[in-house]
Parts: sequence; structure tokens; C-alpha cells
Amino acid sequence: MAEDISIDLMRHRQPEIAIDLDKTTLVATTYSVTGMTCSSCVASVERSLNSLAGVRASVNFASETVHVLAPEELSTDVIISKIKSAGYGATPLADSQGPALANQKSRRALIWAIAFGVPAIATSMMMAWLAIALTTPLILFVAWPIHRAAIRNIAHPTMDTLISLGSIAAFTWSIYSTATGDGDAYTEVAAGVLLFVILGRFLESRAKHRASSALTSLLSLHAKEVIVLRDGIEVLIPIEHLILGDEFVVKPGARIATDGIVISGNSSVDNSMLTGESVPIDVSPGSHVIGASMNNNGRIIVKATRIGSDTELARITAMVVEAQSAKAPIQRLADRISAVFVPIVTLVSIGTFFLWYYYLDAAINGGEGRSLSTSISVAITVLVIACPCALGLATPVALVVASGRGASRGIVLRKPHVLELARAVNIAIFDKTGTLTTGVMKVGDVLIPTSAQQQLEKEVSAAITEQMILSAALTLENANDHPIAKAISSHASAHGAKILPLTNFTQNPGSGVEGKVDFGQFSPLIQISTPDAITNSSAPLDPQISEGIAEARSRGESVSVLIWDSVAIALFTTSDEVKADAKATISALNARGITPWLVTGDNQESAAHIASLVGIPASNVIANTLPDQKLRVVEDFKRDSKTVLMVGDGINDAAALASANLSIAMGTGTDSAIGSADITLMGKDLMGVIGSLALATKTLRIIKINLGWAFAYNVIGIPIAMAGALTPMYAAGAMAASSLLVVTNSLRIR
Repeated sequence: MAEDISIDLMRHRQPEIAIDLDKTTLVATTYSVTGMTCSSCVASVERSLNSLAGVRASVNFASETVHVLAPEELSTDVIISKIKSAGYGATPLADSQGPALANQKSRRALIWAIAFGVPAIATSMMMAWLAIALTTPLILFVAWPIHRAAIRNIAHPTMDTLISLGSIAAFTWSIYSTATGDGDAYTEVAAGVLLFVILGRFLESRAKHRASSALTSLLSLHAKEVIVLRDGIEVLIPIEHLILGDEFVVKPGARIATDGIVISGNSSVDNSMLTGESVPIDVSPGSHVIGASMNNNGRIIVKATRIGSDTELARITAMVVEAQSAKAPIQRLADRISAVFVPIVTLVSIGTFFLWYYYLDAAINGGEGRSLSTSISVAITVLVIACPCALGLATPVALVVASGRGASRGIVLRKPHVLELARAVNIAIFDKTGTLTTGVMKVGDVLIPTSAQQQLEKEVSAAITEQMILSAALTLENANDHPIAKAISSHASAHGAKILPLTNFTQNPGSGVEGKVDFGQFSPLIQISTPDAITNSSAPLDPQISEGIAEARSRGESVSVLIWDSVAIALFTTSDEVKADAKATISALNARGITPWLVTGDNQESAAHIASLVGIPASNVIANTLPDQKLRVVEDFKRDSKTVLMVGDGINDAAALASANLSIAMGTGTDSAIGSADITLMGKDLMGVIGSLALATKTLRIIKINLGWAFAYNVIGIPIAMAGALTPMYAAGAMAASSLLVVTNSLRIR
């Protein structure tokens, strides 16, 4: 995925990297990052990468990934090196790879922490030096990654800084106290804090793995091998060796290796893991199939039409990974707080030490006070309990769960800001063809008036047959991806039309297409447009065509007129069916207080007919709209302080989708529509609109609960620790529990 942009990022230039940002192409790549322990680590990685010229990085703490938009001239090695210089590890995340959550390192660390920590805690009251001996390898070796991260981020402290300071302070004090007999030893505190922290991180990693399970399931669908036909012989090859046009065999019970078209055999296909559609789809020669879908009962042969990163599965995976790497606006507050949290807590801990040493110890415990042992214990407790992990996990882990669960139901939340807008939507604008209707158009009538045909033959001095007219239509519409164009192409092809050479092809979204078709002896300019688009043109309408337009519109059908060198010579009428769940979707929107509108480029009669079938009032129908007019409708609603949801699927919807507060594209639509939308519905069902709004609303509620808990935990916990009402071990347990609570709460998203 790449995009061309021109931006002024001169202030970020590094002298060793010379990149012309005005002429460069930005390429998006996702990396798996290891070693992050809290949201302060997120800030460190982002700050390091964003210091590179032209780079924009966004880290997701929950999925342990960073999404990087960088100039294509900037090598992967440079980006990885930059991440490593910040104190973390990184590897590119391949299409078929998932983040390395719940890794072996955390499991091994936990085993060694238990092996040394439990005996150290058990013997600390009776055999101090033995406890210190057992704690030493725990401090120096098992916990070394924590200390190393603290050292590397000394200029920008993280959670590791707090843990490292607390455990080392308790350990060194215990050695001093045991050797001199002055004060209490806290060997069990040093061992217990590290044991709880390592245990908490292991459990947190396991929980995050569960949170990303839906994405992991998607990634696991990638085929590793495929059976291709070579000179009629079945040959098993790695999926990487498959090329476009290869014919491959799919046996009953096997997954389809890649996107393609069935050329032989009949079967039913289960697309539920990709589109959320539970009912299997019958396929036969000519049917398009999606890679990774399950072939149920028949042997079929498929011709590969898309491979690798171009497949539907790869597209879904890329959108989900990108969404999980992006940040919701509500997370900005948490990020700003986390960036200064650790330094503030460190200062508070130091202040607490002096406060207890000079004042509180004497006031609370009596005597002369100034107990170094007590003051250190309280200061360590403050360091340990103050955990920004829960704050850092509150939003991203919920987003990971929501995007993964949504993807498994055919709902791809592409942009996190949808979470905060879903509840505010009060206007829903729908396109008609392919959105409220099935989009599977069929030609009803083809009208070629004799008078128009004779007029054209007189002008060109040649015989113009019906076959030539259909071939002109097929040639032009074959280059168009609109549902009506596909219907006309299919009809013309079925009636013996041929595709001819085409030049000067132009597509005008919302109005039609045109181009020169080469018949050999002449190359006329052919146009296929809506009647309204040619009203002001120089092409007069034959009376029979005008009458046919009126009759078709009265039946709610769409109309296309073919113009041959300024002569309107043919009329095509097309129609499709309303989606089975369209009426239920409109009813559900009304129940949520959202007013539905139908805004379409089709004629008024057809639009009104469809609106009446789905339950949209006639007063809420706007027909005959071009793309710029659809955009104007959205802008008018926004100026009226409305929060607009736009649902569409075509090129003519792209501008309106991009402008709406919240936008949903049907996954069966064009790439331009999908690329402009915030949410993509991979299936055909329109009730996915309601499912998307419900998922976004619940996810936002979970995030607010998470953030509320994370803030409350620190607001309550730190003062209690400062008051000396907790021991460091209890603080370590509370810290681990807070992060686990946030993660497990996010798992409630369904």
C-alpha cells in the first residue's frame, strides 16, 4: 500500500538521510515490536521513529506492533535500527504473520522467577543471607531485560524505570541492613515485586493473545500449498509459486487457495470467516470465489485472478492490522498523561521518602522518627504501585478485540475515530444500487427505434445492425465496473456481441462513459449515459426512446441511453432487487433515533419506488444526483450540525464517503469507495450497518470503563501507598491486577 503526498517535514530532517519529500512515495509497513512494557514505551518508540525524515509512526501497545508510513527510499533496516536504538526489538510483520504475543521469553522468565523468587520469599524471615543469595540471580539475570530497558530509556523514563528502581533499592538496602543489623531487610520485597511483575506480564501477554485471537484466526487461513494443473497433471506446489492465470484444484473440505473464477465443477462455498455470511453460496463455472473460503462438497477447478497481497483475505488482514495500529482520539489524553507519568511518580517517590524520613515517621510511629528502613519501604511502595500499564492498555487492547471480533463477522473498523462518532450519528444517507439493492442488475428491455437507426445509417452512409449496437455497448461497458454496466455487458455478450478495440475511454462518475469503438471502416464516438446527463447535450431523443424512458421510470427501472456519434440510437432498461434485510436495517436505524435518507444518481421514480419498499419516507429521497451533488448533500447536513453516516459502494459515492462524519462502504463495491470509508462491510448484508454501530458503541463504553478504572486506580492507590498503608509486595500485586482487569474487561466486547 502506498500513497503520494507532499508535506513539509523539513524540521524532521536528519543530516545522514537525504530524501526529497516533495517527490517521494510513502509506503506503509507494520512491524512487530518486543520489549514494550507500558505506554511510556509507546511514546519512546514513536518519538524515535518520528525523528526520521518523512516518517509517521503509530504504536499499538496491545498488539505489540508499530505501523510506519515512511518514504520508500528509507530501508527496513534503518527503521529497525532506529527502534533498536530506543531499546526495543523489531521485525517486519509479514502478511501471514501475527504479532508475537504470549512469547516463550515471558514464559521462561516466569519459570525462573518462580524458581528463585518463591524460595527467597519463604526463607527471608529465617535465613536472610540465603534469601539474598536466591534473589541475586533474580535481580541480576532474570530481571536484566527490565533494568536494561530502564537504562536505555533513562532520558525518557518508563514503567521499567519504576520497577528497576524499586527492586534494586529494596535489594541493596536488604544487603546493607543484613550486614549492619540496622533496620529491617526487604529481600522478600525485591523478590516479590519482580515475581509479581513477571507473572503479571505473562498473564497480560496471554490475555492480549486472546484479545487478538480473531485476527490470528484470519491470519491462519492463508494457504501454504496449492494443487495446480500442469498439462492436465495435478502438481502440489508452495502457494508462493502460484502465478496469475494458474488453474488449481480445490477438493471437498479444502480451503480455496486464492481469489479466482470457477472454470469447472459445482459446489457450495462457506465465506463466513471472511464476510460473516453464515449461509453457504452455490458456485459453478463463471462464479467468483474468495481465497481462504471453505469448499464444502464438490471438486472445482479455479483460475487464479488475484494472488499474494492483492487477495481479499490480504486486504481484510491489512485493514485490520492498520486499524489496530491507529489511535482513537480518546487515547490522546491517556498518551499525554503517560508521557509525564513516570517522571512525576519518580519525583513523588523521592518526595515521599524525605517526607517520611523527616516528618511522618515520628508523627505516626512515635519516637524520634527518621527511620531509613520505613522511609525506603514507603518510597518503594509508591514506585511499584504507580503503574501506567493499565492506562496504556485501556484503549488499544479494546480496539484489538473490537477490530478482531468485527473482522470475524465481516465488519472491518478501519479508522478508530468511528468509536466516538457512532453514538452521535443522527442522519444516515444511503446510496441505492449495490447498497439498498443487491446490485445484481439485469437488463429488462432493449429498445432500438427503427427511425433512429435509419437516421444514423443516413448520416454514416453505412448499415448499422443491432449486433453492431450491442457490440458497441459491450465494448464500452466492459471497461466500466458499475453494476448497470455489468448488466449491459452480460446481456450484450449473451446475444452474440463482440468486444472491439476501444480508444479515448472516459468514465464520468454519476453520468456515464464514452469512447471510440473501432469497427474497422469507421470509429464512432459511443456514449452510454443516463437520460438526465444528456438532456443538455446535442443528442436529440427519438420519440420512442422518450416514451420508453417514461415507461421504465414508472416501473422503477433504471435507464441508460446509447448515443452513436450524437444520435441517441438505443435504450437499455435495468433493475435489481431490494436486499432482504434492507427494510429491517432502516427500521433499526429509526429505532436508534437515526433518520434515513436515500440519495442516488438514479431517476426520481426508481428512487421513490425503492424507498417505499424499505421504509424511507418520500420526503427523504433525493434523486438524479451527480457525485458533487451527493457531496453537497452531506456538507449541507453537516452545516446544519448533523452527524452524518454515509453508506455507499460506488465510485460516485467516494467523495461523499470521505466527507461524511462516519462512512461505511460495502465490501462488494469499488476500491475507491472502500478506500474512502471508515468501516467496510465485507459481506452483502445491510444489517452490518447496525452491527457496526453497535460494536463501535460498546467498544467506546468498554474503553471509558477501562480509562475510568486506570485513572481511579492511580488516584486512589498512590495516596494509600504514600500514607504507608501498603507494603511493596501488595503494591506489586495490585499493579499486576490493574492491567489484567483492563485486558479481561476488554474481552467482554462481542
